[in-house]
Order: sequence, then structure tokens, then C-alpha cells
Amino acid sequence: MKALKATLMGVGAAALMLSCAGSQQAPQLTVSGLDPAKFDTTIQAKPVKLYTLKNQNGMEVCITNYGGRIVSLVVPDKDGNPTDVVLGFDNIAQYADTINTPSDYGSSVGRYANRIKNGKFVLNGDTIQLRTNDGPNSLHGGGNTGWMHQVLDAEQIGDSILKLTHVALDGENGFPGKVMSVTTYKVTADNVLDMTWEAETDKPTIINQTNHNYYNLSGDFTQPGYDMVLYVNADNFTPSDKLYIPTGEIKSVEGTPMDFRTPHAIGDSIQSSFDQIQNATGYDHNFCLNTYKDGKGDDTQVCASLYSPKTGIFMEMFTNEPGVQVYSGNFQGVGADKDIARKNGITYPKHVSVCLESQKYPDSPNHPDWVQPVLNPGEKYFSHAAYKFSIK
Repeated sequence: MKALKATLMGVGAAALMLSCAGSQQAPQLTVSGLDPAKFDTTIQAKPVKLYTLKNQNGMEVCITNYGGRIVSLVVPDKDGNPTDVVLGFDNIAQYADTINTPSDYGSSVGRYANRIKNGKFVLNGDTIQLRTNDGPNSLHGGGNTGWMHQVLDAEQIGDSILKLTHVALDGENGFPGKVMSVTTYKVTADNVLDMTWEAETDKPTIINQTNHNYYNLSGDFTQPGYDMVLYVNADNFTPSDKLYIPTGEIKSVEGTPMDFRTPHAIGDSIQSSFDQIQNATGYDHNFCLNTYKDGKGDDTQVCASLYSPKTGIFMEMFTNEPGVQVYSGNFQGVGADKDIARKNGITYPKHVSVCLESQKYPDSPNHPDWVQPVLNPGEKYFSHAAYKFSIK
């Protein structure tokens, strides 16, 4: 009897173990393969999560409120296969590690996107000194102490809208004024990722926000994106020195590798001996958009586009801003970066992607003739960029 009882107890224990094992369900992954649990944490004493926006056509955008970063962006390719077209990490730990894996992947950049020479400018007669984080210059609002590394307050509205709010304090990284900023991401029924940035200030300040997605429309992040076809609706660009600071000139793209008015593959010109290409080891330049005229940008017109002949994915860009920065991932796969594993364990090669960043021109506070980024109390900052995906 004792032996039978022991046997039954053993069977019961085994059954319980099997039951427990069976109840441990596999993680519910996003279409892009992300595990939301890997983004569920607390940073700066605030909750961080992964938010998913989607529509009925198979488009999915995953965003973390850590820096307002777009972690994945999935759209169907020409065969209907869901394809992630942006670079990034698959966990919050790497995004938050500013020492070992520093990045601006997918971020909502603020307070000032791009560079300001020597981190210095004059505003209403006062000389403002910013934190410098790119040699002698200030880049993307201070980099690892800028908005891309702040936890934003998030509110998801239905399946398709995410609002992210941030309050930047007066004097943060040297910028004057307390600023209330709202970033809104929206996925529309016609496969558009629509982004708006709004802000108000209590003191005169400067603001110039953008999104920093790194696009590779082939979905293959193991190879350079040389076959991607780029179009930029710009007759002119702003040349830069070897530290990526504009010289103050505005030059025609005519007869140079900067001319993308007729779409062509990036690889056709990225190895050019042209001094601007050599300085940047690729493209890292501001283009003066033809869609901006008489002090106003027309965000109903295509200002740039990107196309992958491999997947057939075609992306059109719209913005109300005067410029777009075209960056070809020149620092990817260089030095220590070549050993860093990202989504799916992939290490990225140089020129794997293209960024198309809406903006005021770089260093614009130091060039009074250019469109200025000044925001005064009582005024409302508004910037808009949209990216429409289709098959071509």
C-alpha cells in the first residue's frame, strides 16, 4: 500500500511539473519579432514600455518611450511578406547603454537636431554656450544627455496613435527656457507613418526636432544599401567642412554627386572623389528642399523618396521643413561598432542604411540669412514629417 501511495505521489508530481511547463506560454512577439518584455523596465524612475501601432494593411510600428525611438517598422514587400525596414536593437538595455552601445536609432531628436558650431550662438544679444558632445560642436541637443535619452510620458490612443510628452528644464545642456514638447506618431490606413512635433517655451530659445530612423528598404541589414534608389527634390545643398559644419554657402547640386533630382542608386556616387563625399566618407549633408518657398514648406509634395528594387518597397517623404539631412550610415561597421550585435544578432556594415531627417539647416542659429529655429514665449513650434510606403 505504501509503495502504491508513493507511486501515485510520484505520478502526481510529474503531472504537476508537466502542467506548470505547459502553462509557461511563449512570449507574444510583435510582427517584427520583438519581445515587449525586453523593453518593460524603469529608467530615471519612470516606466518604459514598447508600444505597437498598426493598421489593417499589415503595417506595424513599434516605439519605446525611451527617447521616442522607433524600434521596428514593418510593411509588406512586393510578395506580401512583412519586412522590417529600420535599424535598431531588440532590447531596452542596449538603447540605454550610452557607453558600450551609443546610438540615435529611431529617436525623436531634441532640443536641436544636427550640429551647432562650437556649441555656441547668439540669441537676443546673449551668447549661449551649449554642452559640446561632437568634438568642439554640439550634436543632436547634447547626445546622451539630450532628449533621445530621456524617458517620455506616453499615451497610446487606439491602435494607431502614440503621444509622447517631455518637459525640458531651463538651462538643460545650456539651452535657455523651460520647454513643453509633444511628439505624436500616427499610422494611417494608407501606410503612412505621420510624425508631428509641437512645443512651447517660457523663454526665447531654439528648437529643431526630427526623427532619426535608419532605413534599409531591402530588409537585409547584413549588406550595404548601395542599390537603394534615392530621390531628393532639391536644387541646392549646404556644403560642410571636415567636422560636418556648414561653410555658410549654398551651392547647386548640378553636375555633382549631390544631384538626386533624377532618382539613382546611392552606390552610383557614394565612392566619388568629390570633396564633400570624401569629407564625410559618404553622404551626411543637408539638402535645401524645393518644397520650401516664401517662408513655408509644402508638406503635400514629395520632398524625397527611397526605393528598394529587391523588395519593391517604395517610401515617399513629406515635410514642412526647409531641409532634409541625407546620412548614409558612414559610421556603421567602423571601429568598435563593427562588433556590436543588433536586432536578430546582426552586426551592421558601413553604408547599410539611409537616414532622411527633416530639419532647419544645421548650425542655422549662426547663419541669420537661413530659416531660424527661434521659439519665443506665446508662440507654438510645429514640425511635420510623413513617410508613405507602397510597392513600386
